[in-house]
Amino acid sequence: MIKPCLFASFLALMVSAPAMASQALAQKNACMACHAADKKLVGPSYQDVAKKYAGQKDAEANLVKSIKAGGSGKWGPVPMPAQAGLSDADAKTLAAWVLAGGK
Repeated sequence: MIKPCLFASFLALMVSAPAMASQALAQKNACMACHAADKKLVGPSYQDVAKKYAGQKDAEANLVKSIKAGGSGKWGPVPMPAQAGLSDADAKTLAAWVLAGGK
């Protein structure tokens, strides 16, 4: 009986691990200073970004570009600073996480 319980716990941890890692990546790169998963702060919520890009084939690539280059005018007058030092892999991880609504 213990083995199925341990296995279920392990699976739950593995499913949530990427989300926790992506949130940690967002915190490490100061994204959370301006964004939250479910409410607008300085910038849009991750859920709002996910809704805006839903169904777009090139959404992840466009978001990676915006993360690395910064942007302005898409969500209001406050520009998003560039994260030029962020690796392509980390930018892609963040973009996928944001497109999932920050979950």
